[in-house]
Parts: sequence; structure tokens; C-alpha cells
Amino acid sequence: MATAEKPQIARYKDRMEKCVSALKEEFGSLRTGRASASLLDQITVDAYGGKSPITAVAAVSVPEPRMITVSVWDKAIVVSVEKAIRNSGLGLNPVVEGQNLRIPIPPLTEERRRDLAKMAGKYAEQQKVAVRNVRRDAMDDLKKAEKDGVISQDEQKRLEGEVQKATDESVKRVDEVLKTKEHEIMQV
Repeated sequence: MATAEKPQIARYKDRMEKCVSALKEEFGSLRTGRASASLLDQITVDAYGGKSPITAVAAVSVPEPRMITVSVWDKAIVVSVEKAIRNSGLGLNPVVEGQNLRIPIPPLTEERRRDLAKMAGKYAEQQKVAVRNVRRDAMDDLKKAEKDGVISQDEQKRLEGEVQKATDESVKRVDEVLKTKEHEIMQV
């Protein structure tokens, strides 16, 4: 029979921190008025008989504030890269010049800004759910540890309070990151 070990609160805090970091990464792919190489991170290209991230088949750079350039390494997949960017739902129209694609970043309309803000809200809500799932796992582990006699009931209650405090802090940080991103999106 395996012996139960004392739950480590730091592990759960670390998992909650990863949820906040994942949200920041997802927000990097949301378009604001400026060009960003991370804007294309979520795009996958049909290449070599499978799906590949755009960064695996091309170099992405930002030479100007409103322009992204993509230098495709293999001439045979330039059309696939262009098609993937057009169909990405980001509202981008690449211009092909040999093995290079120039992607002008058009200014955002008010309606598109609202749509992006809603999308940011959805991303944030997904991460809040992920934080709450970590909290649930922690609470289950604490109950099991108390039942198995690894920790006392008083210690269980104290640790549950710590987990709840970490959950509240993580949800608050998700809200702060969302508020910052919404402000950035809505800024003209």
C-alpha cells in the first residue's frame, strides 16, 4: 500500500501561476492596433503532409509598427502559408513577393475591437475555470490526506484557507491581465 504524503501548497500555487502565464500567451495572439510577431503564433500551416506551426516553416519579423513580414524557407509551401494566414480569422491579407509575405496590419474598427474584447473575456474565463480546477484538486488532496491521517483536521482547515487565498489572488491577477488587455484593445 502506498503511503500518502503531505500535500504541498506550493505545487498548487505554481499550477495557478501557469494558468495566468497561459492567459498572457493567449493574449499575445490577440490583435491590437500594432504588429506583433506573436500574432501569428496560433496559425498552423499544411506542410509536408501534416500541420506545422508557422514558426517551423518560416521566419516572422516586424520591420514596422503596422507590418509583419514572413520569410518562408521552402518555396513549395509559400501558397500554403498565405492560405493559412488568410483563413486564420485574424482579418489579415498577406501580399506575396517571391518567398516573402508582407502582411499590413489594418487599423481596427470599433466593431472588431468589441469582438476582440469579447474573445479576451472568453480566454480569461477559461483560465479562471482552470484555476478553480486546481483549487478543487488541492481541496480533494487535503481531504484525502486528513482522512488518511497524514495531516490533522486543524491543519487541513489552515491549508484549505491558504489554497483559497491563492485561488483568489490568481483570479484577481487574471482579471487584472484581462482589464489591461481590454484597455489596450479599445485604445484608438
